Amino acid sequence: MNRIVASALFAAMILGTGLISAPQQAGAVEVMSTPTGVLTYDKAKAQPGYTLISPMMATSTYLLDMEGNIVHEWKTAGRPGLYAELLPNGHLLRGLRYENTVPFGGMTGALQELDWDGKVLWEHKIYEKDRLSHHAFDRMPNGNTLIVAWEHKSYDEAIAKGRKPGTLPKPGEDTGHKPNYDGLWADYIVEVDPQGNEVWSWHAWDHIGTGKDQFDINYRLPIKNYYGDSDWMHINSVRYNPETNQVLISSRNFSEVFIVNHDKSGKVVWRFGNPSNHGEGALPSFCDNGSQLLFGNHDATWIGNDKVALFDNGWQRPQSNRSRAVIVDIKSKKIEWEYGAKNPNSFYSAYQGSTQLLPNGNVLITATSTGHIFEVTRNKEVVWEYVSPFVRMGAVRPVLSEVDAIPDPDGLEDINVMFNMVHRAFRYTADYPGLKGRDLSHKVAVFPKAPKWYEVFDKAYLYKSALKK
Repeated sequence: MNRIVASALFAAMILGTGLISAPQQAGAVEVMSTPTGVLTYDKAKAQPGYTLISPMMATSTYLLDMEGNIVHEWKTAGRPGLYAELLPNGHLLRGLRYENTVPFGGMTGALQELDWDGKVLWEHKIYEKDRLSHHAFDRMPNGNTLIVAWEHKSYDEAIAKGRKPGTLPKPGEDTGHKPNYDGLWADYIVEVDPQGNEVWSWHAWDHIGTGKDQFDINYRLPIKNYYGDSDWMHINSVRYNPETNQVLISSRNFSEVFIVNHDKSGKVVWRFGNPSNHGEGALPSFCDNGSQLLFGNHDATWIGNDKVALFDNGWQRPQSNRSRAVIVDIKSKKIEWEYGAKNPNSFYSAYQGSTQLLPNGNVLITATSTGHIFEVTRNKEVVWEYVSPFVRMGAVRPVLSEVDAIPDPDGLEDINVMFNMVHRAFRYTADYPGLKGRDLSHKVAVFPKAPKWYEVFDKAYLYKSALKK
């Protein structure tokens, strides 16, 4: 599957496409420019179905077939916050992004449920001075919805709770970020019923301490002055398990995933990824990961059989930045499967990302920063690969790093993202209940005259193999 640029270029020339550039298999999203759309498609090994994406710089959500054609579009108001899911009833559940009132990434402000035609049926807003929804949500079997949010705690409140003085911005202090902020923003999770009533909540603030089932209020990222450390835990995903009545949580800044009881106690009963957070294991150091296994992780999901899947970004990893999709055994606390590209430059997303276990056992991976979505088998063979063409100005045939790189207003040089970001992608099979009775026969090609790149690259690969013989 390591198709080099030269072989693809040669194939393009002999096939008469007239094009002068073509990507590597996964390194495509890291080169100066790359075609967009489906780049790899092994029909015999890929999971058939439809892929749902909500381009982060666009206002529409798209359902794509395996060739990248649009079979349905939800035209929505405002950019997604940060993604959308297709519910079993055929409705779309999506975050809605309001104007950012804190400098932290991932703020949303509202959650919407839309019908198949895009009509808003339900909306819940958490967009207040001291409370803001962000990142993630999960529709529960009882019809309620879990939503991740921040709650503001003042500088004085944080110090009284045990935070070391001088490690948070004070009111009126110039932090160098706009909008300005002070104190600490603690994560919480709220369960909302269809009428908008908050019927259950879990607050990290209630579990502060240094024990195995607590969170150290003085834990800080190794990066100096990361937003003044006000964005303390940065929870980015939440999933409910009805079989155990527990909630699975992913925290980027702690580089851990947690399981908490869905009851009045909210007790933390399992955690994985960074044992040094709670006094176990060795701290990372220069070029040494120590006992830390996850670095800036996202999107933890239950997959059954006492296992969870997640996206390990590999952000600020001492032994080089390197993203992975991993499956973790809850009981043994061991990674039993992982996929990371042989060349880290081929697959890496410092921020965001997702992992979905598919019915045939394959894994769908979203590398958000570059709009790169691909499917791998358990034998780690890439069998479907897609680069999103959707940017702020519409759809583009090539993604060009010189044109589409996002200027970072805070000047953080390590941010490497493109305008074609996709926070999470989801694959739905044709028999998924939410697609029952839907006409998906009308296909709209994003670029009707563009080559089918997966066919070009397959022919190049076969031609190269034939030359070797």
